Parts: sequence; C-alpha cells; structure tokens
Amino acid sequence: MSCHDAPTHGTPAGGATATVDAPLVVLVGNPNVGKSTLFNALTGGRQRVVNAPGTTVELQAGTWRPGPAAGHAAGPGAMPAADAVRRLRLVDLPGAYSLLARTPDEQVSAHVVAGESALGRPDLAVVLVEAGALSRSLYLLGQVARQGLRVVVALTMLDVARTRGVEIDPGALADRLGVPVVPVHPRSGSGTDDLARAVVTTLAAGPAGGVLRLPEEPGDASGDDVDALFSWVDAVVRSVGGHPPTGVRTWSDRVDRVLLHPLLGVPVLLAVVWALFQLATAAAAPLMEAVDGVVTGALADALTSALGAVHAPAWLEGLLVDGVLAGVGTVAAFVPLMALMFLAVAVLEDCGYLARAAFVADRAMRAIGLDGRAMLPFVVGFGCNLPALAATRTLPHARQRLLVGLLVPWTSCPARLTVYVLLASVFFPERAGTAIFLMYVASVALVVLGGLLLRVTLFRDLRREPLVLALPAYQRPRVRALAASTWARVRSFLTKAGQVVVVTLTVVWVALAVPVAGGHAVGDVPVADSLYGRAAQTVAPVLAPAGFGDWHASAALVTGFVAKEVVVGALAQAYAVDEPADPAASGDLGDRLRATFEVSSGGHAAAAAAAFMVFVLAYTPCLATVAEQWRLFGARWTLGCVGAQLVVAWLLAVAVFRVGVWL
Repeated sequence: MSCHDAPTHGTPAGGATATVDAPLVVLVGNPNVGKSTLFNALTGGRQRVVNAPGTTVELQAGTWRPGPAAGHAAGPGAMPAADAVRRLRLVDLPGAYSLLARTPDEQVSAHVVAGESALGRPDLAVVLVEAGALSRSLYLLGQVARQGLRVVVALTMLDVARTRGVEIDPGALADRLGVPVVPVHPRSGSGTDDLARAVVTTLAAGPAGGVLRLPEEPGDASGDDVDALFSWVDAVVRSVGGHPPTGVRTWSDRVDRVLLHPLLGVPVLLAVVWALFQLATAAAAPLMEAVDGVVTGALADALTSALGAVHAPAWLEGLLVDGVLAGVGTVAAFVPLMALMFLAVAVLEDCGYLARAAFVADRAMRAIGLDGRAMLPFVVGFGCNLPALAATRTLPHARQRLLVGLLVPWTSCPARLTVYVLLASVFFPERAGTAIFLMYVASVALVVLGGLLLRVTLFRDLRREPLVLALPAYQRPRVRALAASTWARVRSFLTKAGQVVVVTLTVVWVALAVPVAGGHAVGDVPVADSLYGRAAQTVAPVLAPAGFGDWHASAALVTGFVAKEVVVGALAQAYAVDEPADPAASGDLGDRLRATFEVSSGGHAAAAAAAFMVFVLAYTPCLATVAEQWRLFGARWTLGCVGAQLVVAWLLAVAVFRVGVWL
C-alpha cells in the first residue's frame, strides 16, 4: 500500500466517511520518544500500515477525531474552520534526529515535512519533545518550523525527566517558543484531549497559529544557519532549566549495569531469544492447528454440505473447498503466530529492552555489516520466516530492513525440519542427527555469506557505522496501545499478503485438478496426469545435474514453494502411498525415494539426497513469506529475491551432489 492509499478520501480504516479537505497532521519526533504510542492513542482502530511511494519505509496513517469539545475550542467566530477539523488525517512519520537526511527513513520524513511527498503539504506538525532530552528534540523542532510548517508541541516523558532531576514548566516553554506546548503521556492517554484542543485551535487560527518563535536570521533547515539554530536551542534549554544535573543515577541506570554488562547481559539476551523462539514454535503451534482445524474441518464440512444440498458439481466443490477455503485456512492459521510475534516485539520495544538487546548483540552482527538490532529478525526466523520479516520493522533504516528481509528466508524454519528428518533417516540412518545439524550450520553460513556478498554489491551504500543508541527509560507496556498496534499490523497482513496466498493456492488447485492426459474428469485426476504433474515433469530435467531430476521430486519442490511442511505429503501423494505419521519412520515412502534417487543420481542416492536437502534449505521458504516480502518491500525486490534463491539453491545442490559423487 502506498501513501496514495492513506485515508484521505472515501472510507478510512474506522469505517466513517472522511472529507476530501480533512486537514493533514503529521507526528514528528526522535526515535523512542513515544510517537507510535501517541498515534495509537489518538487513532484507536482507525489506522493503516502504509509505505511511502517508491520506498520500503513503513508509515502509519489513520483518522483522528478530536471530538466536539475540541471543535468548539476555536470559538464562535471560527465555527466553519472548527467543523472542518472534527476529523484529521494523521500520519506517524519515521523517527528522525534531523531533517538533514542521512537515511531513507529520515529522507521520507524530510520530504513529507517539506510538502514534497505524495501526501501533499501537511497543515500542521505535532512535534514530540522529550522533556529529559530537550536539546535533541528542540533541534528537530526548529528544523520543522524552518520549513514553514505550523507546529504544536507535545511534551512527553515528564515523569522520566523528573527521575533525572529535570523539571520542565510547559507554560514557560510555551511562552519561550510562542506555540502551544501540551504535556502528554501517550501510554496512559493523559493529555490527549488537551492536545486535540490545541491542534484544533491552531488550525482554526489560520496562518498566524502555531508559528515558532525562531531567531531572525534567514535560512532553512539545510542552510548556513545551523549554528544559529544550535544557539537558539541552547538558549531555550537554559531559559527553562532543561539541562539535567550531573551525577544523578536513575533506576534505569542501575538495571542497565546488569543488562548491558559484557558478561551478565549475554545470558539475559539468550534467555529472551529462547523465549521468542519458544513463542514462535511451541506456543503458536497449538493455536495455528486449532485455527486450521476450524477452517479445514468445521467450515469445510459446512461448505461441503451446503454445496451438496444444491447439487453443485464436484469440480466446483473442489475449487471452493480445496482451493479457496484451503487458502483462507492457510492465511488464518498464521494469524495467531503473527499476532503473538507482533505483540512480543512490541512489548520488548515498549518496555525499553529492545534497544539494550541491540547493544549486547552488536558485536556479533558486525560480521555481516549490520548492527545489533538485526539480531531479532534472524532469531525469530529460525522459528518462522514470516514473523521474522515483520520483526524487521524494529530496524531504524529502510535499507537495513531490506537487507535483513532478503536474508531472513535462509534461516531454517521448523517446516523444513520435517524434510530433513525424512531424507536423513532414509539415506543417512547412522548419522541422521549430524546431517540435520549440518543443515542448520549451512543456514547460518548462507545468512553470513549472503550478507557479505550483498554488502559489497547491491548494498554498497549501507555505511558501516558505529551503533549509537538513545536508550529509553524502562517503562511498563500499555495493553491498549499494544493491542491497537498489533491489530493494525495483523490486519495489514490479512488484507495484503493474505490475498496473494489465497489466489496462488487457488491456482495450484486448478493446476492439480485439470487433466492433460487420459480420460480423467476435472478435479479427479492423478497427479502425474494433471497440469501440475506435467509442469513438474517439465521442470525435472533442470534438476538432473543435482541428482534428483525425477518428476516426483520436482513436484514435491513445486508444492514446497507453497509451504515446506507439505513436501513430505506431496512426495507421498506423487507415489500414491500413505504419508508417514513420523518422518523418521519412512516406511513405503522411504523405499520409493531410495529407489527413485538411486536411478536419477546414477547410483549416488546419498549425494542426491544431500543435494535435495540443501535445495530445500536455500530455495523460497513458503508462499506466505513471499507475500509478506511483497507487502513490505514491493514486487521488484521480492521477485528478484525469489529468483536469486532459486539460482543459489540450484548451484549449491549441484555443487553438493558433485562433491558427494567425488567423495
């Protein structure tokens, strides 16, 4: 979804009709200042996750209804203007320290503030100013004002500033700045009504409202008056007592002595990583199975009964039940996993630990030119690639998110494990554990080597910079804000990635149902005689150099593009045998596989099996992951990534087979 899709016209996410001339308000602020939390508090469920056109920079856009009390704040003489601002278009811009953009995220923020984006020129900016870091926040505020934008200041984290010995008088700061300054607590929602009144009043006041009192020197945010802006910031901070006293140690400082310790911090990080892995596997699996059971069980039975009652043809029943509904079930089954991971990451970010985790993991991630914040998506990826892509949103820069998003599919998720177990138990019964372990070693090697290669080719512009973090204070996460954020992102997955999954799975069913040989009816055809089977036979010769150029193997790999957990079932279906309940006890399927690989490899079945396992590791993980990449990074990067994965998988499989034959 691009910024053109933000709710500026028609029906916004909340379901109400927005007016074309609804004012555009943007939230601007430094990272970790409470912007997203405030956005959730102001918009509730009326929000969407969007992408800036032509970029992978993620924004949130929504509808803010200040309410009748705010509308009357402008007074009787300005009622038409007050009525017009009963509904506002609100956009949460990426966190930025400066409008002198050094990253794609800051560039998007700078373009929006300057009115150079597809959103149009904002009518007003709500700039979040952190009470405990006044200098840093005021510098950005001054840059926003120099772009000619009217501003209202939301003063946040007053309670945290007090623990550091800083007391800011909002009234004194407002007098000094010449614009409204409203104390807000985004987590509790305190101060949002006052903020709404200030915004409405400023908008209704016309060009004279919300004009920051800046030095007289001419210039703009990127001109020669940067020194003047710094001098102005220092003067404002001194006038309101914003410099913290020296020697004050807070509760957060004491906790950080443990969590950031080079020895003690690592076990804590490993415990958090283990908990995330468990959440993505053990905790989510029963929920996913329950949802899938409802869709493919009760709903499928009900739909089958309804179609039978109207005497629908068998092919239509198959299309709707095994095609469309199966696709819906696949998407629905991922919802608990996505919700849990979105919520877990949001909790870590909201409470303040995520920044500490990045600091502890930074040294290890430097191996592939990334900083410690990339650790989380890779860890989650070994639980499931899909939420791992969603976890890339914790990275601060769009190019970093893109690089990590291209590497995540090479983290070996549990769905691949069933294939490893089957092949290892059949072809390496004495060393099955070692073979499976080596697949995970190969997964890590692929991520590291792939990252190094991308850093010197497509991502040469990604500078290797030291990790500089403004560590937020530890705070208690707020359930309401977390729920709103989680739901917005789950809904975005359902409406975008979900559509791709359903359509593709329906196409796969059609390919399986259409006969191309023999006297079979539509929907009642053996795999070998279907359009799908014929396509698999066409692909098989391409895989011959890797030792498994047989249509049974190629059909399973094509099915595995949809989901790796069905590869074993696809092999069983192709051989017309029962799928083993335990892949390690392969039974008839194992005998058939051994015979097939013995023929296709010219007597080197073990080498062909190893090549098959490597191919499963390296090629596209699943359709849902591809759909999520498409949603986050766009068609060009996604298709390029899929193509590269197939090429790398083929090359590695051929290399492994040739080495195996030689040995």
